[in-house]
Amino acid sequence: MNIRVIAGKYGGRTIAAPNGHTTHPMSERIRNSLFNSIGDEIKDAVVLDAFAGSGSIGIEAISRGAASATFLDKDPLAGRILEENIKTLGIEAQATTFHGGVGAWTTRTNVRYDIIIADPPYNNMQLSTVVKLFKLLKPNGLMVLSYPGRGESPPGTNGVVVVDNRSYGTAALTFYRLVV
Repeated sequence: MNIRVIAGKYGGRTIAAPNGHTTHPMSERIRNSLFNSIGDEIKDAVVLDAFAGSGSIGIEAISRGAASATFLDKDPLAGRILEENIKTLGIEAQATTFHGGVGAWTTRTNVRYDIIIADPPYNNMQLSTVVKLFKLLKPNGLMVLSYPGRGESPPGTNGVVVVDNRSYGTAALTFYRLVV
């Protein structure tokens, strides 16, 4: 399966995505809406693409001007495809990958991010892990959670406020801001 980078430096280029049900790439419509909503915030941002799969979200961020992106995913096939996508686009200097569980990684890093985008598998949302990502936000940082439009409720925690919710039929996005 191929996914198109929507806009920016690599707009129109395609990247590979794993076939099957282990990952669910965010649709082009939702990715476009997401990046249009964060607008100029992406410029020079340090971005975390949690549950990265093919890396389409972090790659879109780099394409639109992010300084760098860190990609996290534990699926071995997705990891291989992600590495190929990074190499194909020649963005190795802006990309860092971690092949392992998001929860384990959050306990090992001290990096803070301007923007975190979490798109966990819809059949295993791992909300307790998603909550751990909040502590990785810089002051006034933004986190976006993609989740099934029906049946799941987005998590919250002290110090982080929901600033927007958007629904796209079977998918939804919740936007959080770390208040300082």
